[in-house]
Amino acid sequence: MTNDPLHDGPLVLGDIVLNSRLLVGTGKYASFEETAQALELSGTDCVTVAVRRVNLDAAKGPSLLDHIDRTRYKILPNTAGCFDAESAIRTAVLARDVLDTPFVKLEVLGDKHTLLPDPLGTLEAAKELVAQEFNVLVYCSDDPRMCVYLAEAGVTSVMPAGSPIGSGQGVLNPNAIRIIRELVEIPVIVDAGVGTASDVAAAMELGVDGVLLNTAIASAREPLRMAKAMKWACAAGRQAYLAGRIPRKLYANASSPEEGLIAGAGPKA
Repeated sequence: MTNDPLHDGPLVLGDIVLNSRLLVGTGKYASFEETAQALELSGTDCVTVAVRRVNLDAAKGPSLLDHIDRTRYKILPNTAGCFDAESAIRTAVLARDVLDTPFVKLEVLGDKHTLLPDPLGTLEAAKELVAQEFNVLVYCSDDPRMCVYLAEAGVTSVMPAGSPIGSGQGVLNPNAIRIIRELVEIPVIVDAGVGTASDVAAAMELGVDGVLLNTAIASAREPLRMAKAMKWACAAGRQAYLAGRIPRKLYANASSPEEGLIAGAGPKA
């Protein structure tokens, strides 16, 4: 408990409580050491791991998992690289067995060129994984109705893409994100497409519960500096949303209005 009137509550995903609303991926870094440093500087509590691209067998040599402190970070395995419901479900089950977590970031992609989510496969896999008592966080399109169907299926969070994975275009359709926020009661996390700190702040100002990113940090010219910028941007965007922005107006609105001016106090002719 806190008496701070500006205190913001944590992000709650099932039985996971996160103090940071920034979730960070672990791919594309120059080294495992850089990955660990970037995670530290980002302030994240939750990191995603692509199960199909990570060495899960210690006997086969160094692994990314050796550089992630599981007493500090929640591991969110994902099904990246799966292009049908069956392989995504199989990968999620493997992740639960190996990493001992019921949480999974579900990805069922439509094709290798766009990496956009396949809506039918995504919904099919989501229903099956929920039935198997997974806590499912779903990478999906920014279609509001699709997010409603997923929420009705019992997923833990919907994760609409701001723009295509790794594109750095930011949130291309903010109105869709706003509508999703209105239509579903579960956490909404913008996943994919952000390119820089201002994109993260803008996403958070839409009222989403968090942002998940990877490429924007890992492929920046200075990943460690960008990791710190993303931490600040996520926090700033959240606070700005809670504070409430002023309405947009066509004309000027003086910060020192004329009402109440002392007579004769103006400039002399």
